[in-house]
Amino acid sequence: MVLTQRSHVRRPTLEDVARQSGVSRSTVSRVINGEARVRAEVVDRVRDVIAELGYVPNRAARQLVTHRTGAVAVVAAQPENRLFIDPFFDLLLRGVRRELALHGAQAVLLFVEEPDDYARVADYLGGGHVDGAILFSLRPGDRLGEIIDRLGLPAVFGGRPLPRGGEPVRAGQAFVDGDNRGGARQAVQHLVSLGRRRIATVAGPYDQENSAVDRLAGYRDVLRDTGSPDLVERADYTRQGGADAMAALLHRRPDLDAVFVASDLMASGALQTLREHGRRVPEDVAVVGFDDLTSIAETTDPPLTTVHQDAEEMGRLMARLLLEREGAPDSASDGTPDSRLDRATDVSPDVPSVIVPTRLVRRASA
Repeated sequence: MVLTQRSHVRRPTLEDVARQSGVSRSTVSRVINGEARVRAEVVDRVRDVIAELGYVPNRAARQLVTHRTGAVAVVAAQPENRLFIDPFFDLLLRGVRRELALHGAQAVLLFVEEPDDYARVADYLGGGHVDGAILFSLRPGDRLGEIIDRLGLPAVFGGRPLPRGGEPVRAGQAFVDGDNRGGARQAVQHLVSLGRRRIATVAGPYDQENSAVDRLAGYRDVLRDTGSPDLVERADYTRQGGADAMAALLHRRPDLDAVFVASDLMASGALQTLREHGRRVPEDVAVVGFDDLTSIAETTDPPLTTVHQDAEEMGRLMARLLLEREGAPDSASDGTPDSRLDRATDVSPDVPSVIVPTRLVRRASA
């Protein structure tokens, strides 16, 4: 095979982007570096021109000037095989990667599965290989938060950081989370509105992030208001876990008439168990999930009523918030904060954070 010589086509420059965008060279640089001092419409115009021209920043030159690597660690505190069977995390990572790519940055995926992994990850994070970290799936007492504090590395948590030893979330531990408690309330209120009175839940595990705690709390909020007893079975956010938990609930309360399941993946397993036990959905048992993963919710039998949260947008917001914490100013050039980065209302004002709203999506299962 004959290799053809590469043509010496002139590569577009920063000046080309500035000229075609109608802005200054420094404004283009701020857009590329993810700074927030640029109006949203200008950011969009510059990004469109970058895509049209095929402009690629000179990463080596930028690193020499800025002393930044252009890399971000994405640290998952759970087994690799479990991460990749859950479509929620696939969407989350897609959002992280796409937002970083807009700013010329690269995601480096790290896993913490065994106790020895903490020292390895700490050495990597502290070795100057990355400019910051995005961390998710942390468990109670997880050492990753402490490691981040010790290294002084800019970081954003996926989900509210779990307190250690009863301490509150410390100032500076930024996070992005969904409105888990509010979404769970919407789900259970919908079941109550359908006339269901024996409502169970398949909750997430005790040893994972606060999403499981918050979704269970939302379920109990509604039952407390209606005076109904709760019926809870824990599972591990897998399809099989949901199937097993549903079987246990039916054994404990054969006459239950509704179930709120804390993830779509678990809900798909719960639906399978209900079919195997001869229960019709929704006639005998109404089912509501959480996440609105269309690859699951639109293909179950029947299609799943569920709580929607935008996993890809959450990933983008994690990356965006991290880029701001790496040194970019906190406000746009006109003094208006980025509307996507509104501070959460239920945490300390010293904790930069984002709570993404949820909404109920009705399909045939409830």
